[in-house]
Amino acid sequence: MLLTFELPLFSFYHSGTPGLGTPPLCTANGNDSKKFKGDRSPCSPSRVLHLRKIPNDVTETEVISLGLPFGKVTNLLMLKGKSQAFLEMASEEAAVTMVNYYTPVTPHLRSQPVYIQYSNHRELKTDNLPNQARAQAALQAVNAVQSGSLALTAAPGSDGGVLSGQSPVLRIIVENLFYPVTLEVLYQIFSKFGTVLRIITFTKNNQFQALLQYADPLNAHYAKMALDGQNIYNACCTLRIDFSKLTSLNVKYNNDKSRDFTRIDLPSGDGQPSSLEPTMAAAFGAPGIISSPYAGAAGFAPAIGFPQATGLSVPTVPGALGPLTITTSAVTGRMAIPGVPGVPGNCVLLVSNLNPDAITPHGLFILFGVYGDVQRVKIMFNKKENALVQMADANQAQLAMNHLSGQRLYGKVLRATLSKHQSVQLPREGQEDQGLTKDFSNSPLHRFKKPGSKNFQNIYPPSATLHLSNIPPSVMVDDLKNLFTDAGCTVKAFKFFQKDRKMALIQLGSVEEAIQALIELHNHDLGENHHLRVSFSKSTI
Repeated sequence: MLLTFELPLFSFYHSGTPGLGTPPLCTANGNDSKKFKGDRSPCSPSRVLHLRKIPNDVTETEVISLGLPFGKVTNLLMLKGKSQAFLEMASEEAAVTMVNYYTPVTPHLRSQPVYIQYSNHRELKTDNLPNQARAQAALQAVNAVQSGSLALTAAPGSDGGVLSGQSPVLRIIVENLFYPVTLEVLYQIFSKFGTVLRIITFTKNNQFQALLQYADPLNAHYAKMALDGQNIYNACCTLRIDFSKLTSLNVKYNNDKSRDFTRIDLPSGDGQPSSLEPTMAAAFGAPGIISSPYAGAAGFAPAIGFPQATGLSVPTVPGALGPLTITTSAVTGRMAIPGVPGVPGNCVLLVSNLNPDAITPHGLFILFGVYGDVQRVKIMFNKKENALVQMADANQAQLAMNHLSGQRLYGKVLRATLSKHQSVQLPREGQEDQGLTKDFSNSPLHRFKKPGSKNFQNIYPPSATLHLSNIPPSVMVDDLKNLFTDAGCTVKAFKFFQKDRKMALIQLGSVEEAIQALIELHNHDLGENHHLRVSFSKSTI
């Protein structure tokens, strides 16, 4: 039986046990079936999701926050008297991803488990229903923040507003430090709210503190809203989080006190404590040389039975802190960190439910290569709908699994889990393989092999809008539109970047189309020694 954690962040929670875990997602709730009659099977995916057992005092914003990591939330119907709600996502793909994510990880609102399943209804029509003003106001506010058209509001319980120009750097204080908290533990917790670029840990006034920089201020906002005041372990190690006056961190060494995840070329400092830049030291009154209070105690783990698990799973917005699974290696300072080679952890994924008539090792290499440097791919000889994908490290494997599992590819819903294998074996000489196993370890198409690459800051989930780059001057709008149309895509919109015509955005008919277009057209030869670079975009046209 798997033991994971709920709020407080590391308190025990049982999953997968009858009576304690999530009910089958395909079982339509009776109230749902009565309210929305239709010809859809209860097991059929729908962009409308039915939520049960929501707390009576929960807010509309908290319910909406469950769906935000997976796409735009387009409508909400709250039935507080029945402890239920209906959440409408912008696309079926977003709803499928959300259900798949919450299948092994029951989401919690106000420390209570919430159960999510597909509704029988295709869309929510709430125009003529009473008491919808609050829901619509919450939807408008959340979508405005997501689109960047509204200044961020203050987190619940904070004293003032947060300016839209707020810092992406958080200052973290860990109070009641009964167990050691490592840089790796902080990374695992905070990375689920966005891309963490840099972390510096230090001691001040006999308190363990950290500065943590996100790629985007909005990620910092979400993390502060969700984590401020939470306990890392039961009844201790309380997080106190504020926005920093700094807008960027300057890390000199990659070691157990500080790390720059965009620079794998930094020295370790020969084990010396990390030093803050003078400007940073002045900003916080910190000494020039600062260190963790638990140097040399990395092997000490709390006596609460950490699972040998795959990594933590936390939704990336406030109000949705589901059970939290922390690896033992994170507590002992051995967690897989992007761009840091040689750390142990499972970096092989088992990818299942593939379309054997369409998928190839090269296709999986290109797709999974969006989230890390793929080393080897093996499509199973006797079961070609399954494949093994070996990433460069365990963090990349986790990232790829989180973003790609549940996405549709060539008409089938892809599944990705961590494999029991530690590496993908190449076929022995003379062994029949039909070209199903490929070694890509020396491929020039790896996106993350260059230290400090901006690609580390531009990792996004699959979307219908693709970012195109490396476009030569001679290639026109129609040339690119025709390229995607010939690949079987429906082009809905296209625009070049105003300041840099080497880049463009193209919006296709669906996320599935975009995934398949990326596989087929990434590295496409456009002439003039230019090969098209394709990635998923966070923007829309």
